[in-house]
Amino acid sequence: MTEAAGPTVSFEAPSSARLDALSDAAVRDIAWLLFSPDLLRAQPPAGALAKPFESPDEAAAAMAWLEAQDADPAGLHRHIDAARVTRLGRYAECLLAWFLKHGPAARLIAANVPLRRAGVTLGECDFLAETRAGRRLHWELAVKCYLHAGDGRGELADYVGPNLQDRFDLKLAHLLHHQLRLSAREEFASLGHRGPWDAQMFVKGWLFYRNGRAERDPAEIEPAHARGWWTTRAEWTEFSAGHADAWMVLPRLEWLALRVRHAGGASPEATGGASHAASFVSADMLAQQLAGQTGPAMVAAFVEHAAGQWSERSRGFIVPDDWPEQAHAFARQSTRRP
Repeated sequence: MTEAAGPTVSFEAPSSARLDALSDAAVRDIAWLLFSPDLLRAQPPAGALAKPFESPDEAAAAMAWLEAQDADPAGLHRHIDAARVTRLGRYAECLLAWFLKHGPAARLIAANVPLRRAGVTLGECDFLAETRAGRRLHWELAVKCYLHAGDGRGELADYVGPNLQDRFDLKLAHLLHHQLRLSAREEFASLGHRGPWDAQMFVKGWLFYRNGRAERDPAEIEPAHARGWWTTRAEWTEFSAGHADAWMVLPRLEWLALRVRHAGGASPEATGGASHAASFVSADMLAQQLAGQTGPAMVAAFVEHAAGQWSERSRGFIVPDDWPEQAHAFARQSTRRP
């Protein structure tokens, strides 16, 4: 369905001061899922954007709920631990499910609903939810990190996954032509979930640009999207000079919200309650740590704002020196449907 199928809600996100005051990593990640900019614009007629809230009051209630979760995150941590997630997408699903189960907005009906025909799985609906006004939503969640590897042509195919196994144009095509259509299939109707259902894409993430240079946005991309940088190992010394007080490699499950740390590199609250062994290092030491790594690595730049209190200034990927040529070739491959 198009955006016209439901109300268009316009409201201001909570202030950056309130969001920054959240200290628990998992709570900050939920806040990021709810309030960060979408990666994509709406793609009518089929590509409506998910709206977590129906009103400014719901958004305000969600912020108050997040602050309460931040004060007592034990239940959330147990939920994450029980899920035993190792992949970023599953981690994001785990967080959004917690909000839909316990938050003050839409309520969860079902998650990861499989559709089968003759024993063959056709796909899964990520989330089925119902708003407080009774509107039924089918959300397809995607959290993506793509690196711009084009040459100024302004096309979605220029955005590639760090391991060159994924591309933004292919992901969007899969969303529009397969995932968002699942709730309209006969196989879905046979499951007994009363409709009608509004299919929406919930696409969050980061886009990274070589040495932080601005590029022409493709028409599909939301201009306010979260931005980072990427650089090669050969360019690292020059790029990193004067950029930050300290650096850290970011584990994959820390690729959502900006991170905060206490002195010594330990997170004041580890995701899921586990402790972090990672420590701050200099730019030179970071290069040494990554010297034996074959693929791209996401790293974060930190600055110290108060004694022992550090916050992330920016993030990006350090890639092997031959990666740009390979990425450019991958971006130029003929478009194919996933």
